Amino acid sequence: MLAEIITIGDEILIGQIVDTNSAFMSAELNKVGIQVYQITSIQDDRDHILDALSTAASRVDLVLVTGGLGPTKDDITKQTFCEYFNDTLVENKEVLENIKHIFKNYVDREPLPSNLMQAMVPSTATVLRNIHGTAPGMWFDKNDTVYVSMPGVPYEMKSLLINEVLPRVIKRFKTPFIYHKTLLTYGMGESEIQERIKDWEEALPQSIKLAYLPSLGRVRLRLSSTGTNQEILEKSVDKQMSLLEKMLQDISVGYENETTIVERIGKILVKSNQTLCVAESCTGGSIAQELTSRPGASQFLKGTIVPYETQQKVNILKIDPEIINKHTVVSAPVAQAMASQSKKLFGSDYAIATTGIAGPTKGDAVDEVGTVYIAIATPDHIFSQKFKFGKPRERVIKKATNKSFELLLKEILKN
Repeated sequence: MLAEIITIGDEILIGQIVDTNSAFMSAELNKVGIQVYQITSIQDDRDHILDALSTAASRVDLVLVTGGLGPTKDDITKQTFCEYFNDTLVENKEVLENIKHIFKNYVDREPLPSNLMQAMVPSTATVLRNIHGTAPGMWFDKNDTVYVSMPGVPYEMKSLLINEVLPRVIKRFKTPFIYHKTLLTYGMGESEIQERIKDWEEALPQSIKLAYLPSLGRVRLRLSSTGTNQEILEKSVDKQMSLLEKMLQDISVGYENETTIVERIGKILVKSNQTLCVAESCTGGSIAQELTSRPGASQFLKGTIVPYETQQKVNILKIDPEIINKHTVVSAPVAQAMASQSKKLFGSDYAIATTGIAGPTKGDAVDEVGTVYIAIATPDHIFSQKFKFGKPRERVIKKATNKSFELLLKEILKN
């Protein structure tokens, strides 16, 4: 079964916002055995919408549309759907009551006429209640093709998709079962991994597909299979994944949707009743953001500091100025001093420290752009490594962040 996603809104086309809705919808559709054939972004324009709907219907079974359902005049999706289905707008009492409820309980004012107009929906639509907003979802069924229109606000769309749309889709269509399992690895490139597992990969059953999904310093290895028997699929994929994990046990972190390298670090530290702190210069808080974006970080994370300016490394971390003068601020001794002093400052068992040149220019630094020193302080020793992460700035920061976690995990596993 095939689906197409259509996102409506000039803000996507001009780069004002990033289309995260399509990625979420694709992932959720895939879980219930629906393959996304195409993702299309279009202007909030009548002719463009009509053409997109018609073209999509010629090649897929399910068309998901987001955007263009607001109270302002530039949101024309409902009117265009009426034209496409030769329909008219009628007031829906349930939607009207939902609008009044939201304004009474969450906005604390009376809805404007434009807000009340959102209760007007095409007469042939099955209305999908939006508990988080005033614009309803709408379900249409025409010539064996299902069309679903949802608001573009991400949290509204997600709620509608999970609670209203997918249950109806599963009931309406007979879909195959798709099973994915993804192994997370770090510290080795995809070409090296491929060389290591080539004999296993060549012997992989035709029903199972392997995908290499590289990012900066990490590679995800996804096994996928499709069929009608869920038990057989899972056993087959799990068996092959077990073989793959054994071959890559030195670089594997765990499985996607089950753990990440940060979560694994956190679990180990909590279990051993140990703590961590971070002192970041060139990464500017990226490591801290990764750590604190997951619940439970307070159980092991003592604190983080970003002494970005050189003088703050002296003022806050009490690093000896002579070390900086002798070796420069981007150096192994300074990275190690940052790790040591932050560990002392926060009273933690472990510390990560970064100093480097993220770019785009190197200024008066000796090393080239992309040079980063990462130091790890453990309960009994401190060490640092030099890396050359190249360009651009975003790549340097992300690779330094990933490598920091890799180095830390290796040290934690030794103890």
